[in-house]
Amino acid sequence: MRKALSQEDIRKYNFTLWKLLIGGIILFSLFIICIGFGLFGELPSFRDIEHPKSNQASEIVTDDGRVLGTYFVQNRSNVTYPEISENVINALIATEDIRFREHSGIDFKRTFTIFFYALIGKKQGGSTITQQLALNLFSEEGRQKNFAKRILQKFQEWVIAVKLERNYTKEEIIVMYLNTVEFGNQAYGIKSAARVYFNTTPDKLTVSQAATLVGILKGITRYSPTRNPERSLARRNTIMGLMLKENLLTQQQFDAEQQKPLGLHFSAATVNDGIAPYFRAVLKNDIRRIFEERSITKPDGTPYDLDRDGLKIITTLNYDMQVAAEDAQKEYMKTLQQSFINSWKGRNPFKGKEAQIEQGVKRSDRYRALQLEGKSEAEIKEDFNTPTRLTIFTWKGNIDTLMKPIDSVKYYKMLLRNAMMAMDPQTGYVKAWVGGINYEHFKYDQVKMGTRQVGSTAKPFTYAVAIENGYSPCFSVLNEPVTIEVPGSPPWTPRSGGTVPGYLTLQKGLALSQNYIAAYLMKQVGPTAVATLAKKMGITSEVPAYPSISLGSFDASVYDMVGAYSVFANKGIWTKPTYILRIEDKNGVVLHSEKPIPVPAMNEEVAYVMTRMLRGVVTNGTGWRLAGRFGIKTPIGGKTGTTQNNSDGWFMGISPQLVAGVWTGCEDRAFHFTSTAQGDGATTALPIFAGFMKRVYANPKLNISKADFEPPKSGVSITFDCNQYQQQEQKTELDEKLGF
Repeated sequence: MRKALSQEDIRKYNFTLWKLLIGGIILFSLFIICIGFGLFGELPSFRDIEHPKSNQASEIVTDDGRVLGTYFVQNRSNVTYPEISENVINALIATEDIRFREHSGIDFKRTFTIFFYALIGKKQGGSTITQQLALNLFSEEGRQKNFAKRILQKFQEWVIAVKLERNYTKEEIIVMYLNTVEFGNQAYGIKSAARVYFNTTPDKLTVSQAATLVGILKGITRYSPTRNPERSLARRNTIMGLMLKENLLTQQQFDAEQQKPLGLHFSAATVNDGIAPYFRAVLKNDIRRIFEERSITKPDGTPYDLDRDGLKIITTLNYDMQVAAEDAQKEYMKTLQQSFINSWKGRNPFKGKEAQIEQGVKRSDRYRALQLEGKSEAEIKEDFNTPTRLTIFTWKGNIDTLMKPIDSVKYYKMLLRNAMMAMDPQTGYVKAWVGGINYEHFKYDQVKMGTRQVGSTAKPFTYAVAIENGYSPCFSVLNEPVTIEVPGSPPWTPRSGGTVPGYLTLQKGLALSQNYIAAYLMKQVGPTAVATLAKKMGITSEVPAYPSISLGSFDASVYDMVGAYSVFANKGIWTKPTYILRIEDKNGVVLHSEKPIPVPAMNEEVAYVMTRMLRGVVTNGTGWRLAGRFGIKTPIGGKTGTTQNNSDGWFMGISPQLVAGVWTGCEDRAFHFTSTAQGDGATTALPIFAGFMKRVYANPKLNISKADFEPPKSGVSITFDCNQYQQQEQKTELDEKLGF
């Protein structure tokens, strides 16, 4: 029989229990204090909380405020509270922390209920949004797998969460959370996620889109809209159900939204994908150079990291024009490539080109990798002649195939490359930049980094010098061979194909791209004057003072040539092609800005007359297809260019608001079209310009005028109307006969 407890025993037991309880509370408090002091692992200081460390992507922004792309280790871009749709906030709170606005960082009611759910076998998350933020910001290892370590980490989260709640508003906390979470597919933060999955901004996310993105947070892979769309859809509807339960959504909205498909507009966040990859690569190198040359550093003196420091680069590129340029290229190059392959049908394009193939082998990544492995030349040769699985580029998409590496080198030698740039001649702002056909496979930028022989697109430089020296576009010249004496060198006599016999006006000579007429003018004005003008017009590559430059024997970049032609369209003023407006740090502080400086290059009257002559090329010359075949009948001037053996095809086009240049050719000049009819600039480059301009004119947002070039306000003394010129010549002859 048990003895009843006396009052004294009860008091002792109660006292003991109270001592244990109070002692436990004191020990727990000391434990939390020790955590706060970092005795169980370093915790962030107040300064760290004020300035949390995170890899923030740098954004490249177009002139119309759209994100062109990012430089990143983690594709993270931050936003502010007003920039986030209420749908996202509601979906997040309904799913992750319904009492978010009420607790002070720790939801004790929820914390204790998880133990009950654990007992009945239902796993529940007990972390508030603030605690999850603490883990995201300050735990590089993420959630610990070890139970004991996880318990300690949980208490550390509590301490940091309380600090966050004391120093930030609820709005700031939820923004920090949405800026730090990962959404998969290289999307970090709600801004990147909105762009990657739906090609929109966070403020425009609909209820279903917001629920889809919040759903990913439960499991990046499990609920990925791209990998597991059915699970993602179910999770999205579950979240909308939670929103309905918490009165954050009406029944009518829920019924309508749950019927919608995922509606992804997926755009992977990689360096190779997205628009303007060549431009982004050139821009990145330029920014690094600018920062180094101008000693632009962070406040602590360390250099900026474009992949981590969240800079904002505002560029001059126009998003729609860039898309138009890339689409025009893809559309035509598919057809042109097939035409090129067909032109070699029945012939061996590699005969006598063993040196070029060997050079291609030694330039390849595969060759360099085998060298690093210590392979001998014999072993490398054997490897290149052994079939292996390769991924090759085609205009129908990448193809995985079994192929000898040596054959892939030959395949790429026969692959046509293409580049294009467009700019506003009045401001110097670059609007579109297509540096190659596929950045994933061919990294070399052919707009600014590469140079090629310019051919007949250089002829207007010689004509401009002649006009400046008093020649009229209506002056007639006998179209016959010309020989020019060159001091210290053999005399120069150019060759000419497709010569039109008889007397031709300079206007006709340029329109039909007649070599003898250009050579005649070179003999009159001299190569030094032409080379000097070309340099004044922005050609940075070497332009030797030699007569052959009248036919474009020198190399230049698309970038320089577009800048040079802008002089004609901009009343004789050269403005350096510019593509950076300003660079800001993540707080909006301007680190660098650029403003083009106009430089007079030629007389305004001469420039205007040249626009008339270049228009003649399009209306009655080698550029006739622009109107005749492609239906572009607006006031556009232009010039085709074709180099020796049809290795390079060019077209330069000018309008009052837009100047563009297109180049097409193989990587190696030894590989080219078999005939000029198939490989001239009018066939290989002009159609891409036409495709670009048709898209530009069709887009009312771009507001590109179809007006003609404005004549100088002071008038034009140079006669370019050939009927008027003829009358003047006849009157002069009559006056001479009469002795006046």
